[in-house]
Amino acid sequence: MQSSHIIIGVDTGGTFTDFVFKDNNGWGVHKVLSTPHNPSKAVIKGLRMLAAGTPKQVVHGSTVATNAILERKGVKTALIANKGFEDVIEIGRQNRSRLYDLAYKKTPCIVPYSLRFGITGRILYSGMVLEELDPAELQRVVNSVHETGAESVAVCLLFSYTNPCHEKHLGELLSKLNMSVSLSHEILAEFREFERTSTTVINAYVSPIMKKYLDGMQTEFSPQDILRIMQSNGGSISASTAMNESARTILSGPAGGVIGAYEIGKIAGFTNLITLDMGGTSTDVSLILQKPSLTLESTISEYPLKLPMIDIHTVGAGGGSIARIDTGGSLQVGPKSAGADPGPICYGKGNQITVTDAHLYLGRLIAEHFLGGAMSLQYTRLDSFFELMSKKLGLTSVELAEGILDVANTCMERAIRVISVERGHDPRDFSLFAFGGAGGMHAAFLAHLLNIPRVIIPQNPGILSAIGMLLADIIKDYSRTVMLDALQTESSDLDKYVKELENKAISELASEGINHDKITFEHGLDMRYKGQSFEILVPYRYDFIESFHALHEQTYGHRNNSMPVEIVGTRLRAIGTVEKPAVKRQKAGGRHAPDEAVLGEKDTFFEGKNRRTKIIKRDHLLSGNQLTGPAVIVEYSGTIVMPPFASAVVDEFGNIVMEIT
Repeated sequence: MQSSHIIIGVDTGGTFTDFVFKDNNGWGVHKVLSTPHNPSKAVIKGLRMLAAGTPKQVVHGSTVATNAILERKGVKTALIANKGFEDVIEIGRQNRSRLYDLAYKKTPCIVPYSLRFGITGRILYSGMVLEELDPAELQRVVNSVHETGAESVAVCLLFSYTNPCHEKHLGELLSKLNMSVSLSHEILAEFREFERTSTTVINAYVSPIMKKYLDGMQTEFSPQDILRIMQSNGGSISASTAMNESARTILSGPAGGVIGAYEIGKIAGFTNLITLDMGGTSTDVSLILQKPSLTLESTISEYPLKLPMIDIHTVGAGGGSIARIDTGGSLQVGPKSAGADPGPICYGKGNQITVTDAHLYLGRLIAEHFLGGAMSLQYTRLDSFFELMSKKLGLTSVELAEGILDVANTCMERAIRVISVERGHDPRDFSLFAFGGAGGMHAAFLAHLLNIPRVIIPQNPGILSAIGMLLADIIKDYSRTVMLDALQTESSDLDKYVKELENKAISELASEGINHDKITFEHGLDMRYKGQSFEILVPYRYDFIESFHALHEQTYGHRNNSMPVEIVGTRLRAIGTVEKPAVKRQKAGGRHAPDEAVLGEKDTFFEGKNRRTKIIKRDHLLSGNQLTGPAVIVEYSGTIVMPPFASAVVDEFGNIVMEIT
C-alpha cells in the first residue's frame, strides 16, 4: 500500500455500497445506497465524497460480472470449436437440476446455434498436430463471426492445454476485428471439454461488460491512482487483468468478507470459523478450517465455472427479503428482496414487509441510531401492514414479526448445515463469525439452533467485505493437465511442470507490481484412483501418494492402497504479499461498560415476551467490558442483538465475543 494515497475498499451490495478508508486522520467507514441500474454511480459518488482530488488506492469487489450472467445481460458472444464439437456448450453433461419437475425446460443456451462455428484441424491429447488448420477456412469463419455482429468470441479447441498453437493463431486473426477474444488455454488450461468451454464462454460473455464498467469508473482516476479488483479466489488483481479475465471476479464481494473474517479471526486466536455474511438481499456462508475453503466445482446460472473460488453457499435471506403468504397459506420469506429502491417499508417507500421491518417492529432495530442516525426509519408506517398480514394468518402482529425472523433463521440454518454437517464437520467445533449489516441481529439465534458455542462480531461488521479487500493479497491460480501414473512418477518428473507454472506466475505478478521476494507458492496435485470421474486436490509433497490415500479416506470414508493412482493435473497458487492495514488493539477497560456506552433501555420482544433491554453504543465499549442479554448494540454499519440466553465480552481487538447458553 502506498502511504501517500488514501486507501479505500469498496463493496457493492444489493442495498448499500460500502466503503472503508484510511487517510491522514485514520480509519473511517461510509455507506451509500446502491444504484442497481448502474452500480458505478454509487461507487463514484462515494469516491468523490471520500477522495475528491486526493491520490487514492482502491480495491473494489464488483457484482458486474455476476449480475451480467445471472440476468443474461452479457454481450452477444460467438463460439469457435472443432467441427463436431460446436454444440458441447449446449449438450453439457445432460444433467437435470430438477429431476422430478415434469414441466422443466432447460434455459436457452448462452451462445445460440447461429453463433457457434466449427473448424477443421486437430491436435491430439499428446500435443501433436494431427491435422493443420486450413487458412482459407479460417478466414471464412472469422468473416462469418464478424458478420454476426458479435462483440466477443470464445475459442475452445480440443487439447489446446497441451499445445495452444491453433488457438493462438485464431486469436491473432480475431483480434484484428477489434472484438474481445477469450482463448481457453489462457482461461482454463485443463481437460474436460464442457467445463473448459463453459468457463471460457462465460469469460467472453461478461468481459466486455466489465471492461466498459471499469473504463467508465477509471474516468474518476488520475494517473497516480491505483485500482484493483477483488477475485472470487480471495485475492485481488489489477483492473486491466480483470477486464480480460472477468470470470475470476464472480462472487468477489462475498470472497472479500471471508478473507476479512479469516484475517481478523486469526489475529484474535480463532482459526476454525463458520462465516455468516447477511446483507440486504442474501446471506453467504462459508467454512474456514485453518484457512478458507476453495472449490473448483462452482456453477453460475447452470453453467460450470471451473476456476478456484472460495467455497461460499448463498441463500436468498437478507434484511430486505420480503415476507409473503404462499398459495397454501403458509408464511414464506425471500428469496425476492425489496432491494435499495423501494426498500423495506420503514425506509419510507416500500409497501411489502421485510426482515428489517420485523426487527424494527419487535424493537430489535433502533430507529434513531440506524446508520449512526444518518438515515431515519419510519416505525409508524409498519402498523397497518403488520395488522393486515397477521389477520390473514390468524396471528398477532408480534407473532407474525417473530415468525418472519424464525423463517429467515431456518433458511440460514439449512445453509450452514450444507457447508458443515453435510461435509462431515460438527458446528460445535467452530465459532460463528457474523458480519454484514444484518448478521449481528441473527447470529446468536442461529448459534443457539446449531449448538455453536460462540459468536464473534468484528468492529464495523457491515463493511467487513470492504475491509477484507484491503486485507487480501494479490493471488494468481494456475493449472496444467498432465495425466501421469502416480507410481511411475517421481518428484523430479513433476518439477518441470511446477517450474513452468512458477515462471509464468513470477512474470505475471511482476506486471502486477510484485517483486520476486514477496511471492510465495502453494503447490497441489489433482489426483484420483484410475477410472474415477473426479479428482481430489492434494498438497504437493514428497509422499503425495500416501497423502492422496489419506485425503480420500477422510473425504469419502475409505481408501484402496492396491488401486493405481493417477495424477490428473498440477496446480499452483502464487501469492503476492501486500502491505496490510494493521488491526488496532482496543483501549482496555474494566468489567463494566462505561456509563456513556449505555444509551438507555427500551421494550423489546423475545419469544413473545416484552423484555426491558439495554441499548449499548459500541463505539464507547472498551476491551474487557462484559455484557449480558437482553441487549441491543448499535454502531454505524450494523446492529447486534443479544437475546436473554447470550453473554459477551469485548476482546483486545474490539471484537464482541458472545457465548451462547
